[in-house]
Order: sequence, then C-alpha cells, then structure tokens
Amino acid sequence: MSVTTNHVKRAFKYRFYPTDAQAAELSRTFGCVRKVYNLALAARTEAWTRQQRVNYSQTSALLTAWKKTEELAFLNDVSSVPLQQTLRHLQSAFTNFFSKRAKYPRFKSRKKSRKSAEYTTSGFRFRERRLTLAKMAEPLAIVWSRPLPKGAKPSTVTVSQDSAGRWFVSMLCDDPTVKPLPATDAAVGVDVGLNHLLTLSTGEKIANPRHERTDRARLAKAQRTLARKARGDGANRRKARLKVAKIHARIADRRRDGLHKLTTRLVRENQTIVIEDLTVRNMVRNRSVARAISDAAWAEFRSLLEYKAQWHGREVIAVDRFFPSSKLCSVCGTLQDKMPLHVRTWTCACGTTHDRDVNAARNLLAAGRAVSACGAGVRPQRRTPGGQSAMKQEVSRREP
Repeated sequence: MSVTTNHVKRAFKYRFYPTDAQAAELSRTFGCVRKVYNLALAARTEAWTRQQRVNYSQTSALLTAWKKTEELAFLNDVSSVPLQQTLRHLQSAFTNFFSKRAKYPRFKSRKKSRKSAEYTTSGFRFRERRLTLAKMAEPLAIVWSRPLPKGAKPSTVTVSQDSAGRWFVSMLCDDPTVKPLPATDAAVGVDVGLNHLLTLSTGEKIANPRHERTDRARLAKAQRTLARKARGDGANRRKARLKVAKIHARIADRRRDGLHKLTTRLVRENQTIVIEDLTVRNMVRNRSVARAISDAAWAEFRSLLEYKAQWHGREVIAVDRFFPSSKLCSVCGTLQDKMPLHVRTWTCACGTTHDRDVNAARNLLAAGRAVSACGAGVRPQRRTPGGQSAMKQEVSRREP
C-alpha cells in the first residue's frame, strides 16, 4: 500500500472458489514459482561465493534457458508472468539485503512457504467484475464481499492459498476514495497492555479479547490429534493438519478484524495519536508472556495505525521505549524509583492517585506533544529540584 500526491494504491482481497481444473492449474503455478525462485537464488548464491553479482536481467535469461531443458520443460506449462514476477521479488529481496534492511534471502519450502503467484496486466483479463487468469478458460468465482472503487482497474493480481486451504485473490488498484480527513485538534495517548488491550489518555480502557485463549481448548485438542498421526504425507495427517490450520485462521481473522475496527476509529477521531515504541520482537523472548503478547498483536496494531494515519492525513508519534511513562506522575512530574508490574494503582507525593495505565497514556500524550513541538526524541527524564521533570516543564511552557 503506497501513497502518492493524487491517489492511494490499495489492495482489495477477496475469497474465491476455484474449479478442480483451476485449482490444479494454480497449484502447478505455485510449484513452478517456487522452483524458479529457488533456482535463481541458488544461481545468485553461487555467483556471490565467487564475489560476483547476478541481476534480474541475467536470471531472466537463465529462466529462458531452463525452459529449453528437458528436466525443466514443465515450466512452459504455466503462465510466464508469475515466473518473471518471482524473479523481480528475488531482486527486491537482494536489494533490501544489500541495503542492510533485511537478511539474506532464504529458499522457499514446499510445506512451509506461502503459496502465491502474482500476475501483471498481461497475465489476466478483468471485465465487468469477471477476472480470468492466463492459461484458464473460465473466470474465477469470486465472492465480492465489498465493491471495488468505481472504475477501478487492477494493476496486479495476486492469487494465494493459505494453510487452511482457503483461496484468495488480491487486486491492487488506485483508490480515489481515500482522502485526508478534516483536521481536528483532538489528540490521544495510547498505552498497550495485556489486561486491557488499549488504555487511552481520556481514561477509556478497551478490553483485550484474547482470541487465542478463547479457542485454546479446541486448538490443543486438534494439535494432540495431529501429534498422534504418523509423520509423512498420509491423508489422515493432512486432515488433522488442516483442522489445526483452520482454528489458527479463525483466531487470526477475528484478531485482524478487531484491530482494523480499533485503528480506524482512532484515526477518524484524532489528529495526533501517540504510542510507545516497543520492541515486540525482544519482548516475546520472555516465555511467561510471549503467548499473550503474540495474541495481543501489538506490532500489527501499530502497522495498521501508521498506514491508515498516512492515508488520512493524521500523525502517529512513537515515544522512545525508555521513557518512564508508568513511573512518572502526570500531574506534578515526580519520577518514582520503582514501579513493579503488579502495582496497578499508586499515589504520588502530590496526593494524586493514579491508575497505572491511564497515567502512562497521559504521559505518552504529553511526551508526544513535546516531540512534535521540539522535533526531538524522548529519553528518560529526571525530576528537577523544582519538582517537575524537564519533560513536564517543556510541555507546560509550550501549552497555552
């Protein structure tokens, strides 16, 4: 999803139900895409060991040569467009690697890697809500759960199958309906947690739905059944694995739906949203809370919030993770020495009794306003002799 001065590129994802022939064709395409990606990665890795670089054009020439061999002649049976696109994706992966934005590309696994194929305009036909892919005679039976923007024409189409066996098609289109919202003076600090998913600086607390815990018993039973099946590609093991995948998919769908509703509401109601810059990847290393943190999906919440704010002309400010939002009094600015996790309410020396999470959200909001005004990061602040922290003084001085 990207934003330009005139429009937003937006992906619209729909479920579809392929015929047996279409499912077989797509499965062949997924396999060929994976094969070409791995062959190209192997060729580039071999060249890398010789301190040489192979670019997209060279891998494209290799693809042409592979198709002429007897061993890889089956690559001619599927559309060439997804095969060329996977080479472009590999080129992007290496570009990110050389720019130190990602690790070295890895080979795709038949069992674990995502099954997908991307088609550009030369690989599909879209007319009157009927999508027909290359090498197919019939259009896909798409469930139009929401309409495409009026007059929209997909620039790329990505077909995928998830681990639960469901088929999806994603269409990338220009969406002129996404525009900046009217400006407002509203601002809110958001503190994420486990007891409550979100606590706002207004005092509102949003319950943590704990989707994984709701289905934990069903999931555990399905996983035990899977563990008893003999390893291999047997039909019984495939059925048991599919049952586990469907439960995981149900949990993920409900979690994503809830996060979309929350982030849309926050972006619509507030001009500025202040959050904490948490390192979720490090936090889930704590085995006692890793399951709960993963279920809360803090990283996904932030991702959704940021791109929606960008779409609608809002601002998301991430305060430094070392800022002591929980230990700092939001009234007088006094910094407490300790604040164990089990302490949910506490009373400051100024006489104010704080709810731990609400106080943290209010401190985040004040810190975010200071960041916006000063253009600087927020580090741990110490109480000044006058009783106010440097951060609190800066906020007080700049606010009317």
